[in-house]
Amino acid sequence: MPASLARISDVCLLVENIERTVDFYVDKLGFRLRRRAEGFADFHGEGVTLAAWELDHINRHTGVSNLRSPRHAHKVCVAVQLDTPADIDRLHGELSAKGVPFYGPPENYVWNARCAYFTDPDDTLWELYAWLDGGPGDYHDEQP
Repeated sequence: MPASLARISDVCLLVENIERTVDFYVDKLGFRLRRRAEGFADFHGEGVTLAAWELDHINRHTGVSNLRSPRHAHKVCVAVQLDTPADIDRLHGELSAKGVPFYGPPENYVWNARCAYFTDPDDTLWELYAWLDGGPGDYHDEQP
């Protein structure tokens, strides 16, 4: 992979309704709005910018398809690593109290992580995870 492609700077979610999306990410998840324009918003992040672009707006300006996926058809998972398994439980409780729709309570999974999963208003899947004792296991970088 060319080094320039490894420098991911933004993740842009393609959404149906930018107002609904901004409300969810600011009011429920606590993101701080960075920029707001017609059909577009992005949020302050650590290392990667999270952006949202309304499907009809990107279609009108670039010709990219605005075909909607069926409800509950996930096309991306945004993962957030927290420091400890206890942080997963704490954040799950805080976000659940704000009405964030989780698939269930946090659980320990066979990949040695404690995780919790929720969706945003456009069914973007989010994973909160923290490694359990021993970390990620026997993973390593593949050599070409």
